Amino acid sequence: MVSLSTGVLGALSIASLVLSVPLIGVGSYLHDHAAGATECQRLLRLPVLALGGGILLLSLMALAGACCRPCSPLLWLYVIAMFFLVIGMFFVTVFTYAVTNKGAATAASGSGYGDYRIGDYSDWLKDKVGDYDTWRQIQSCMADSGICGDGRFSGRFGGVAAGIDATDFYRLNLPLLQSGCCKPPAYCGYRPVNATFYEAPASGLDTTDADCQAWSNEQSLMCFRCNACKNAALATAKSNWRAVAGANIAALVLLIFAYSLGCCALRNNDRRRRHYY
Repeated sequence: MVSLSTGVLGALSIASLVLSVPLIGVGSYLHDHAAGATECQRLLRLPVLALGGGILLLSLMALAGACCRPCSPLLWLYVIAMFFLVIGMFFVTVFTYAVTNKGAATAASGSGYGDYRIGDYSDWLKDKVGDYDTWRQIQSCMADSGICGDGRFSGRFGGVAAGIDATDFYRLNLPLLQSGCCKPPAYCGYRPVNATFYEAPASGLDTTDADCQAWSNEQSLMCFRCNACKNAALATAKSNWRAVAGANIAALVLLIFAYSLGCCALRNNDRRRRHYY
């Protein structure tokens, strides 16, 4: 007779087996269409394939070990793998909270919400965003995703063409990434013409600020090279990582549950083996 823990483990393994199929399918699709993929899609390709393949392998090991007595070594391997996964997920969750436990975007004086200078973030997070290769990938990903072509963003700019004063426009509550990456800082003195085009003052820029000099009307550049954009990316990463940490806690609970089921199934298999002999 199949024990309750073995039955629940089998059901959980079947569910995870079904989940792994679309993950592997998405990863395979991104791999086969790498030539026309965006930077974001290329970054997701290997992690999605690895996640799908890992879930598939663990599910097969649990099913075989729980349902077939001669395959008990596979159940041992499953339990050992789950133990290390639990430990790894715990440290990842702690690390995520550690690198996001400080930092706040600081508004430039008089520029309203959204014009930000570098804030106080963890050194690890700042180093990752400041790394040239990492930032090049982030910049390419943002340009490919068209964050500056978002309809809500363009709609706000439409008000400028309709006669809203530029000072009032800069006080609009723009989304963080769009504010930092899709327009020059207010203190630079650029005049907004439309959703993505700014004119420098006729007398030229009266500041040598790096962000003011970095602005470009080219869609692939805009303010992606600005410190304000990097700061917006830091603030967004902090917010997203906190959400990921919350998801990690839920995943950690699920992993502990699956690990416990595996241990119970091992104990049940051992009892059946001793009873058989």
